[in-house]
Amino acid sequence: MASEVRDIQKQVLPNGLVVITETMSHVRSVSVGVWVRNGSRREIPEENGLAHFIEHMVFKGTERRSAEAIAREMDSVGGMLDAFTSKEQICFNAKVLDEHLPIAFDVIADLVLRPKFDSEDVKKERKVVLEEIKMDLDNPEYLLHEIFTRGFWPGHPLGRPILGTPETVKKFNRDALRTRFQNWFAPDHLVVTAAGNVTHDQVLKLVEREYGSLEPAGPADDGGAPRTQAPILLEGKRDLEQAHLCIGVPSVPLAHQDRFGFAVLNNLLGGGMSSRLFQNIREKRGLAYAVFSELTPYSDAGMMTVYAGTATDAIGQVIDLTIQEFRSLKETLVTEEELRRSKNHLKGSLMLSLESTSSRMSNLARQELYFGRFFSLDEILAAIEAVTAEELQSLARRYFQTDQIAVTVLGPINGFTLDRSRLAC
Repeated sequence: MASEVRDIQKQVLPNGLVVITETMSHVRSVSVGVWVRNGSRREIPEENGLAHFIEHMVFKGTERRSAEAIAREMDSVGGMLDAFTSKEQICFNAKVLDEHLPIAFDVIADLVLRPKFDSEDVKKERKVVLEEIKMDLDNPEYLLHEIFTRGFWPGHPLGRPILGTPETVKKFNRDALRTRFQNWFAPDHLVVTAAGNVTHDQVLKLVEREYGSLEPAGPADDGGAPRTQAPILLEGKRDLEQAHLCIGVPSVPLAHQDRFGFAVLNNLLGGGMSSRLFQNIREKRGLAYAVFSELTPYSDAGMMTVYAGTATDAIGQVIDLTIQEFRSLKETLVTEEELRRSKNHLKGSLMLSLESTSSRMSNLARQELYFGRFFSLDEILAAIEAVTAEELQSLARRYFQTDQIAVTVLGPINGFTLDRSRLAC
């Protein structure tokens, strides 16, 4: 496989802001992002949902632009402007043709530095976010994962919903927004990344002009790692056609040395159409349309979950088949052929994921936020390649433990009960 040398440069401003660029001279676009190192895990319980609310509110207008002007300015150059809040970051990003970078950069800087937080807008946006929460609660897969996560990391910000709850959102006001905003959006909590047809100097000049004179706020407290629990939660919900279930175990944090082993293990278990869960539960037995496993890693904790939607009378069977796969991974080494297939799938999807400027821009930020250094594609491919069948068995033995398995079932459960002895693996 041909390796490529990526033209990546990094600079830290005196006030702590980190700038990273990747020059890709063969494309015509530039993606730029401002990443705030404070997601919903920085919130106190009564302000749950505030990070996401701030992300919404900055689009309602700044000192220089109305909400309409923000939208119009990006549309007029055919650009895309987006934002999201996760548990550990808030991100504002844009993708434009290279010649329009100054406009995109200016709009994002306006959002990140000069939001108005008008009291009337706060009232209106509260309604919008309350509707967003209702929409998500109407989605059984979302609701299932929220119930599961809250039980898995109880009493910890990582266990709480990013959107907040109707109770917390109703109380948000301008003062709360301003206070948090000033602290969270300080330069020493920001990372600016850009990828595409742009030079490092171009981006650096833009950043220094807008952010160079800001004062740092000092380190933020992240409240420490969560303590993991393994509850069995059966939530009856009659108006659903299907029972939805989530089975999970603790896994490793994002930067842990075992992350490659876990990625291969997850892929093999439920990461694609040839995975064991998909083949056994859907293809051989027809018990589910959707069945997959996924990893959810954070800076200091992680979980591996299996999701399936199935008929009420098949809940037990799907749980048994999943536990059977856990057991088999502990007892028997995976074959060379299965290991190869899983590695190739991972490598292929990784390489495909780096095709666009926006994915490169995100990739630069995540590496900085979680590792503080950059890994080349070759390094990552070599690390996947180095995973052995013995390593997978050892991970399975360490993490698939009966008393650590958490289960949530949501839907028409018709008297279904679950005892931990049924999870013995």
